[in-house]
This record gives sequence, C-alpha cells and structure tokens, in this order.
Amino acid sequence: MNPSRNAKINGLLLLLVAALAVLPLALGLGEGKEEPFTGADAQAEAAISELNPDYEPWFSPLYEPPSGEIESALFALQAALGAGVLAYYFGVRRGRRQGAATAAAAAGAAPAEAAAPASASASASAAAPAAES
Repeated sequence: MNPSRNAKINGLLLLLVAALAVLPLALGLGEGKEEPFTGADAQAEAAISELNPDYEPWFSPLYEPPSGEIESALFALQAALGAGVLAYYFGVRRGRRQGAATAAAAAGAAPAEAAAPASASASASAAAPAAES
C-alpha cells in the first residue's frame, strides 16, 4: 500500500469515528429521556423492573464504586489498559514481521555479495597471468 492510500483510509476511519460520536447528539436520539445515554445494564435493569416488579437479582457486584464519576473513571482506565495491550500486541507483531523481512533481505543480499567478490577476484587472477606473458 502506498502512503497516500493509507492516508485516505486513516482519514475515512477518523471521519467514521467522528460521525459515530456526533450523529446521536445531532439527531436528538436521547431527547425525552431522564438519562439519555445510559449503558445497557441500566436499560436492562429498568426493563426487568417494568416487566417483573418482584424480580430479585441473584448476583451482586463484587465492588460497587461510591459514585458514578468513579465508576466512569474505572471504566475509562479499563478501556485504556485494553487499548495499551492491543497496541503492544500489534506493535510486537509488526516488529517481528519487519525483522523477518529485514533478515530475509539480508540473507538474499549475502549470497549476491559473496558471489560478486569471488567473481571479481577470479577475473583479476585470470587477467594477472595474461599480463605476465
């Protein structure tokens, strides 16, 4: 892939991410709701309470953060750690691939370099007896 194609793909992906962030706000998808952009857990809890008011959860969280801000911060930390692990993995993978390509190029160039001095010395030694006569 040439650099201009990579730049086009990166630009397109950036526009797509921006559209995913802006379109729900621009289209007013959260209007009329008490908490417009709650997570799936809160929406599921509300739906279950509505369908079966007597429902008792059979599991409780191991840790309940004291506030929503701390919960959001922990979620952001978890996302950042996950992104770091993925970036490390892809970086190592790319480095190994580049290292293998460099090693293959060096191995391919080594026989050519070895053959070039040998042929040069052979022609020089063949020319030397001719010069003596």
